[in-house]
Amino acid sequence: MGQDKIYLNNLQFYANHGLLAEETVLGQRFNIDAILYLDLAPAGKSDNMHDSVSYADVYTVIQQIVEHEAPVKLLERLAHKLAATILDDFPLVEAVLIRVTKPDPPIRGIYDNVAVEITRDRNWLAELKSAEEEGK
Repeated sequence: MGQDKIYLNNLQFYANHGLLAEETVLGQRFNIDAILYLDLAPAGKSDNMHDSVSYADVYTVIQQIVEHEAPVKLLERLAHKLAATILDDFPLVEAVLIRVTKPDPPIRGIYDNVAVEITRDRNWLAELKSAEEEGK
């Protein structure tokens, strides 16, 4: 995994993901952090966007999945979908860290939030695609 990173921090969305019925009906806030691992040296040398990844394009992909795709029950599933799509759509990204945060989950207690964080790379994506092909 490369040392260079692009950060997308605290992207905020409102969506209907969740395990409980009230979460899927009423919806709630979700905060997403994404760290893209890639070699930024070519972009640093060329000053050409083709040598990097547009964070605006990544934001649009994340927004589409969180706000417009079918709701999922688990934060783990949402993080999985985000990681797989980013790795699939952006070939320069070697690995991605995704953190999905629920600021207001339906849990009694005092806390800041709950979150799931995963890191996935190109090897994982290749295995995922291979398993999907075998399952057809």
